Amino acid sequence: MTQTNRQILLVEKPTGKLLPQNFKMAEAAIPEPKDGEVLVRVRYISLDAANRAWMHGATYRAAVEANTVMAGGGVAEVVSSNAPGFAPGDLVFGDTGWQEYAAVKAKTLVKVPHMEPMTHLLSVYGIAGLTAYFGLLEVGKPKSGDTVVVSAAAGSVGSIVGQIAKIKGCRVVGIAGGKDKCNWLVSELGFDAAVDYKSEPVFKALKAAAPNGIDVYFDNVGGDILEACLPQMNNGGRIACCGAVSQYDGAPSATGPRGVPGLIVVKRLIMQGFIVMDYYDQRQKAMADLQSWVKAGKLKVQEDIINGLENTPQALIGLLAGENRGKRMVKV
Repeated sequence: MTQTNRQILLVEKPTGKLLPQNFKMAEAAIPEPKDGEVLVRVRYISLDAANRAWMHGATYRAAVEANTVMAGGGVAEVVSSNAPGFAPGDLVFGDTGWQEYAAVKAKTLVKVPHMEPMTHLLSVYGIAGLTAYFGLLEVGKPKSGDTVVVSAAAGSVGSIVGQIAKIKGCRVVGIAGGKDKCNWLVSELGFDAAVDYKSEPVFKALKAAAPNGIDVYFDNVGGDILEACLPQMNNGGRIACCGAVSQYDGAPSATGPRGVPGLIVVKRLIMQGFIVMDYYDQRQKAMADLQSWVKAGKLKVQEDIINGLENTPQALIGLLAGENRGKRMVKV
């Protein structure tokens, strides 16, 4: 084991778009785990749009402050343990931060199984897959024959949402940025249609792709795209609010969605936000379903792996710009 711990610090909170200079590489001593803590070596860091939201302020976790290790989830291997139930060699998922080693409270860690590839623990069997599973099935409640629309459809969560909706017998329309992503959604993942928000008016394109209206909208972006979907929701439609990536980086949009209260009343819509941890008591069933679908070839796993801790800031900036296809992560 090396004697130093490489870390990425958030040295300055961004006031506009996230930039490489908001971060710096630093070195510190490898921490000693206190009572109830576990020392882990981070193997893969999860990159998520939520990383950027944490810089704005407290969400479902505390805000990330300047001159601290950048927060982020990761899969890590236990090096030493001062807590019962954890032993060297165990694999865990937790809020390890952007660093090589971390001393983490054992009660915040989730043991995960050894598997190949290990990356699946962050994608289809990790936060991305579980968010897609619970957000669609528990909040969206799709029925066979429903039309399901998902935004950021080529991303880590959206790409899985659409495939699960197809498994459940739904017509699926994805909204993504760029012709290549839209073609991939239809030709590779089995979506029925895809809307390229970068090259066509979303409202008009959605009308053509979902002529019978929308029963379930899985919202990852908020803003103007949510505004385009709302009037096309069918009576009794469900909207699963997973994220608002359009509002995270740079100045938040001053427009959209407008007319929300009236539409919700008239169409009797259910619009619900959720956090994946809310459903962790059902995690075992979700994992069994996801594993069976992957094994049967019904659910394709797309991963975008960046090598090197030093590349983590640029990898997050690229994710916010929509560079990734599927789950983006960094191999430490």
